[in-house]
Amino acid sequence: MSNRYSRQIAFSAFGQDGQAKLGAASVLVVGAGGLGSWAAELLVRAGVGRVRICDDDSVEVSNLHRQSLYSEQDAAAHPLKVDAAAARLTAINSDCRIEPFTERIDPLTIHRAAKDIDVIVDGTDNFPTRFLINDYAVKFAIPWVSAGVMEGQGQVMTLIAGTTPCLRCIFPSVPSCGDENVCRRFGVLGSVVAAISAIQATEVIKLLSGHSEKANPMLTKIDLWNNTVQRIALSKLWPSTPCRCCRQKEFDCLEP
Repeated sequence: MSNRYSRQIAFSAFGQDGQAKLGAASVLVVGAGGLGSWAAELLVRAGVGRVRICDDDSVEVSNLHRQSLYSEQDAAAHPLKVDAAAARLTAINSDCRIEPFTERIDPLTIHRAAKDIDVIVDGTDNFPTRFLINDYAVKFAIPWVSAGVMEGQGQVMTLIAGTTPCLRCIFPSVPSCGDENVCRRFGVLGSVVAAISAIQATEVIKLLSGHSEKANPMLTKIDLWNNTVQRIALSKLWPSTPCRCCRQKEFDCLEP
């Protein structure tokens, strides 16, 4: 094993076996913005073997304060985020296979985007896309790690079909602000995005390295501005009536 990962392998709970499993694993990062760019970078640095990044947006100067993979040169040239991200991530770790996916995720494209993927990373900024990811993840039994940020706060939860509630258990319908870009409307600190993404990436590493039993069983909300942490057991979020998605197997969002 390359000396590149020696400090990571030295962590006995992770070790050589965890590193080998990470190198053989594949991740889908949906969204190459704030959360997605930081998560992708951390996972590539950790040695995940294959990372597919989905986004159809281009780099803008307003991205730079919170999105780790882009430069002023990118903002001036406006390349697609996934292309700029792929170039940067390959420069960071050439052993990692980076797969740009330049189409918007919808009920048709998600089947190609998530093909042969072990874990999905939610780097989106809207609930409709999260609901689509949720339906796909439940139907095909793919774990996913959801996260969101706004202002000085963020939240993370790891959702595993059959083990935890799904997103529809927690939100039976799309919230009223679900199709809005909350970062544009309410603002966000770049440091908060990085912190929440670090937690998200750690959850992915647990899942990929064979330590799913270590996945956080909580919905964790952290307000870094006001210095508060709230943890809600996912086991307490099962709905009183059978969920249409994970219990009744109705996948509305996957219908074109």
